[in-house]
Amino acid sequence: MDKRRVTDEKRLLHGGDYNPDQWLTYPDILEEDVKLMKLAHTNTFSVGIFAWAALEPEEGRYAFDWLDKVIEGIDSIGGRFILATPSGARPAWMSKAHPEVLRTDAYRRKHLHGARHNHCFSSPYYREKTQEMNRKLAERYGNHPALLMWHISNEYGGECHCDLCQENFRTFLKNKYDNDLDKLNHSWWGPFWSHTITDWEQIESPSPIGESAVHGMNLDWRRFVSHQTIDFYKSEIEPLRELTPSIPITTNFMSDNPEFVPFTGLDYSEFAKEVDVISWDAYPAWHNDWEDTATTASRTAFLNDHFYTMKNQPFLLMESTPSAVNWHDVNKAKRPGMHYLSSMQMLAHGSDSILYFQWRKSRGSSEKFHGAVVDHDRSSENRVFKEVAQLGQAMEEVSEKVTGYRRVADVAILYDVESDWALKDAQGFGLKTKHYGETLQKHYQSFWDKNIAVDIVTKEQDISAYKLLIVPMLYMMSEETAITLQTFVKNGGTLVSTYLTGLVDESDLTHMGGWLKPLRETFGIEPLETDTFYPSDKNTMVYKGFEYEIKDYATIMEAKGANVLGQYESDFYEGTPALTEHAYYEGKAYYIGARLEQRFHDAFYEELIKKMDLKPALAASHKRGVSIQSREANGMQTIFIMNFTEKTQTLTLHERVLDSQSGEYIEGDLKLKPYDVRIVEKSKEA
Repeated sequence: MDKRRVTDEKRLLHGGDYNPDQWLTYPDILEEDVKLMKLAHTNTFSVGIFAWAALEPEEGRYAFDWLDKVIEGIDSIGGRFILATPSGARPAWMSKAHPEVLRTDAYRRKHLHGARHNHCFSSPYYREKTQEMNRKLAERYGNHPALLMWHISNEYGGECHCDLCQENFRTFLKNKYDNDLDKLNHSWWGPFWSHTITDWEQIESPSPIGESAVHGMNLDWRRFVSHQTIDFYKSEIEPLRELTPSIPITTNFMSDNPEFVPFTGLDYSEFAKEVDVISWDAYPAWHNDWEDTATTASRTAFLNDHFYTMKNQPFLLMESTPSAVNWHDVNKAKRPGMHYLSSMQMLAHGSDSILYFQWRKSRGSSEKFHGAVVDHDRSSENRVFKEVAQLGQAMEEVSEKVTGYRRVADVAILYDVESDWALKDAQGFGLKTKHYGETLQKHYQSFWDKNIAVDIVTKEQDISAYKLLIVPMLYMMSEETAITLQTFVKNGGTLVSTYLTGLVDESDLTHMGGWLKPLRETFGIEPLETDTFYPSDKNTMVYKGFEYEIKDYATIMEAKGANVLGQYESDFYEGTPALTEHAYYEGKAYYIGARLEQRFHDAFYEELIKKMDLKPALAASHKRGVSIQSREANGMQTIFIMNFTEKTQTLTLHERVLDSQSGEYIEGDLKLKPYDVRIVEKSKEA
């Protein structure tokens, strides 16, 4: 077991971001916090995230006494602290004295001091200062018994286009293309619109003026932004690895909001290799007016499984809200019971923590109305505080049962952020209807509804152990990846793919000769063209005697050995294949040629689940909106039964389980109130 894995802790972490540096002139508040922490059944706090100005009020003068007292207070109640490096928000004196730390935007305009995360990742001075700060933090607190882990910066993101970054971009490209401009020009298709590069100094980052038409350059710029961000992170952690080698390190990942799909600002699959524990910040828009609660829950579950699979170990929920946020278009409060339910869902999908942004509401500035455990009333008697305390008690009861958790999924969905970048750039198809991340979530939903565990893998991860692999809309695909998928099917796996798959290579160049040969052989089809729909366009497909509506995209194709399961019912391609199945060596490959309604996904995958005998964690019958998820540890399964609907649901248990609350064995009908959660147990071998 990795000595730096924080989940060796035998208790679940409950607490969150604590910003005592905002309250240093209110000593009564700081004393009150310690008392309230105990009442809220919290045990872990992230400190120092945005505290640089308090830690170094002027260049070279450090002030740690206040942080000593805060840590003493947390330690006095048996709590732990996650110590953050403060690089996410730089002090004003630094911006004034050293303007190189300020970012330059894509229009080549230097930022002013303000907001946060507007520092340049290439700045030598900023790298030097972060290392200096982090070394002092490690020297002072590295051996403190209550130090749990390091939290590096905060929600890395954004990009800089300054001269330093331009030079580093060119160096990145020289390394990538072996200092050979001919290779670069071929990869970027330089002759197009006379974009041939004849000197490295001619290369600049993409400008939003006119939008860059060189898609290969756009792709490499995004790769560089990820590379440079990760390189800055690695620079930050050097003193911490040196002085505290056994303390785990994380940085908080996030989702793309408000869509609540995988984050596309950085390549997290690469970043994940550099952290000891994955942590992420989850802010689903519960109670919204565009989808039902169960769908929001399914999308949240997808992201949880995405982060779990990055390292195939439990992750941390580093930020969430016990009530509302302040940055959605509509900042709706969680309804009674939703905080408990949504937190239990996080635990059920592999989180070893429920941590909040924030512990206490700020008194001023942009986050004064963002949700928190302690509101402006400073009371432990309001609804939100009581719900947090209730959850904390429940987490204490379940901690021993779920720590050490591992899971094995038979199903995986492949997500590739680089393909997402390239697809967004593609000037074709429907410019506003690509929806790559959302499409993956819709495929995932059919399994979540059936309580079938799903991993979210990258193209680099080993897929050989899965029974079913789903690869929707993998627009950018190398021949190597195509061969990997072919081998998966050849060896007995079942593969599902869709429209807009395999159209360009890893340089965003179309494949010579059309679809790659390994794909043609594996799927037994030949895609000919892609029809793109206006919202008013209509077409349908019949599958297993039911008609399903098509929207946005339809692949026109020929079957070259594949069995046709569904045909288009109208337009010039009426009667041609829309859905195919191909037996290939020991496995099967399915191709879904059109974007079909969710009802089709549910029917299609239900058929596959039966054929492949994929088993849920618990044999039970219930309506949509009830989710059953399992954590396996120490030879036992702890099973979370959750009602993500606004109605009382009755489900039927088809096997005998132990009710964790009553201590009695139950079977048969079980009633769940709206937003209700029941936790049951059974032997892993049962």
